[in-house]
Amino acid sequence: MTLAIFDLDNTLLAGDSDHAWGEFLVEESIVDAEEYRQANDRFYEEYLNGELDIMRYLSFALQPLARHDTEQLLAWREQFVAKKIQPMMLAKAKELLDSHRADGHTLMIITATNRFVTEPVAKLLDIDHLIATEPEMVNGRYTGEVAGVPSFQDGKVTRLNDWLESTGESLEGAWFYSDSHNDAPLLRKVENPVAVDPDPTLENMAKENGWKIMSLRG
Repeated sequence: MTLAIFDLDNTLLAGDSDHAWGEFLVEESIVDAEEYRQANDRFYEEYLNGELDIMRYLSFALQPLARHDTEQLLAWREQFVAKKIQPMMLAKAKELLDSHRADGHTLMIITATNRFVTEPVAKLLDIDHLIATEPEMVNGRYTGEVAGVPSFQDGKVTRLNDWLESTGESLEGAWFYSDSHNDAPLLRKVENPVAVDPDPTLENMAKENGWKIMSLRG
């Protein structure tokens, strides 16, 4: 098995699904608009700057899941995908995925964004393997807590290693595509790291290390 691994937000998508979910909650008046928008934007800036405290962010981001029953959440998520995710889909991302499929590679998304938000996106992209931050669920309701290690920064390597151990697979010949310097730990682990529409820090890192740089935009 040769793995082709993809970050999701701002890599396969022309935007950030986690931040967009927050915007959707605000626009639909599901949360307190001004307070939630300010916090959502602040955390996103911290992420872009490489300063995000992931547990503090998840304590904020998972609370709306804990406040509503699953049936209502799923109905909102369907609206969210149509309103926010569909416009982020990239034709060149589909072409890239198809090229790896044609080569017989096994496709995987690994993302810091939680599974509730990202699972339908993986299905839209026809990618079976998804490693995402796992929101804890007890008796059919989300608790607002995280289950296990968040797949963020070094956590992506940890979660991927767990998957490899459980499946008996390896990273031999693997690819990893990402836009963010937050993914440097995993980019350094694979044989074929690719910077996709990279942030300035990752672009410099890619040039210094001789990594491929590409764009899926336009």
